[in-house]
Amino acid sequence: MAARMRLANPLTLPPLTLAYLGDALYEAFVRERLLERGYVRVNDLHRHALRYVQATAQAAILHHLMPALTEQEQDVVRRGRNAKGHGAPKSADPAEYAASTGFEALVGYLYLAGQAERLSEVLQAAADFIERGQ
Repeated sequence: MAARMRLANPLTLPPLTLAYLGDALYEAFVRERLLERGYVRVNDLHRHALRYVQATAQAAILHHLMPALTEQEQDVVRRGRNAKGHGAPKSADPAEYAASTGFEALVGYLYLAGQAERLSEVLQAAADFIERGQ
């Protein structure tokens, strides 16, 4: 997924704003990836997409990726994870939901920072992790 926008300093945005954008970008990446893998029925797409986008999966992805993140990327993740106002749904563990928000904030940050290559690396690593069965 190529970055199409560059913001002078995306770190000035609230972390939940970064996560809002990151959620949409990650969802689009997952949907495209599933189409590339031959899933065309909407029910199949939805069922398989859940493996990638559920808070539990995103929290596991983040835990896996953290050692490979730069200090600045880890700071973005911390800001997203610690942001107030992202109450977890009743079906999600609050810590996992916070971690998934941190992952989404990272995706939004990389996109807005114009770091297309790094964004692609992170998304590829996330998908590979899920597809290996965590």
